[in-house]
Amino acid sequence: MLTIARWMMRGTPYAAGGAAVSALIPWLFWLGAAIAALVTLRRGLSPALPVIVAAAVPSGWWWVQGDVIPLASVLLVTLMAVVLRSRMRWSEALIGGALAGAVMIQLGAFLPPGGAGEMLEQLRQASPEVERLLAEFASQGLDTEQLAGVLIGGITGLVVLIAAVASLALARSWQAGLYNPGGFREEFHALRFAPRELAVLVVLAVIGAVLGLPALGMLLWVPLLVAGIALVHGVIGLKGMNGLWLVAFYVLLITTWPMILIVLLLAFIDVFADFRGRLASRD
Repeated sequence: MLTIARWMMRGTPYAAGGAAVSALIPWLFWLGAAIAALVTLRRGLSPALPVIVAAAVPSGWWWVQGDVIPLASVLLVTLMAVVLRSRMRWSEALIGGALAGAVMIQLGAFLPPGGAGEMLEQLRQASPEVERLLAEFASQGLDTEQLAGVLIGGITGLVVLIAAVASLALARSWQAGLYNPGGFREEFHALRFAPRELAVLVVLAVIGAVLGLPALGMLLWVPLLVAGIALVHGVIGLKGMNGLWLVAFYVLLITTWPMILIVLLLAFIDVFADFRGRLASRD
């Protein structure tokens, strides 16, 4: 992959062409987003605009076809790359990405062209069980169409945010591999939220609950989860543990909800306890 990045950074035409082709191929949109993020991280927003546009145009074509994920991923990863380049803090970039994703959900950017109502009708016709469940929700006074819209938008927004974070991490690792070997590992292992940043997440979550903006609650836990993953990577790195521990960790993280809750709790506590700092001082 580093060979691809080195070829892309030979000049803007190479990067723009690579981003456009990647965004056009189904399921390779993340690569186009990563290329756009790499150029943004290295050169800044203005010099990277041709590459961003090159990735956005085919992604826009997919949006016209009904798939909003590629275009939204390019936009989110570009925003986070700009924040990361200017502020040099992953935590701030993640908060910005989560907040932008929540705004997209709230505005209905991830709903299908026909809206949630058309999808609900298809589900009713396809499954009697879904029909009974929706009738039960309606009898309780819930707006099933609005509920379906929130769920569809929330799930899609979560996929977009995770894809954008992964693309940004790939771009940052490329940048480190080309210009600062080992820098990404050190930077990611040190990722930790400051108390004021955690306070921002809590305040935004409270605002979402008070004002009835469920999109905020759906995405604001993702930055803390990434910080928890970085904590696990950092501790394993500091202790010199076998890489199989990371494999086991990711298997549990993907397959079990309790593991996600544990990682979130550890990231929350780490804001005040600084586990990696304590381990480093002991060693």
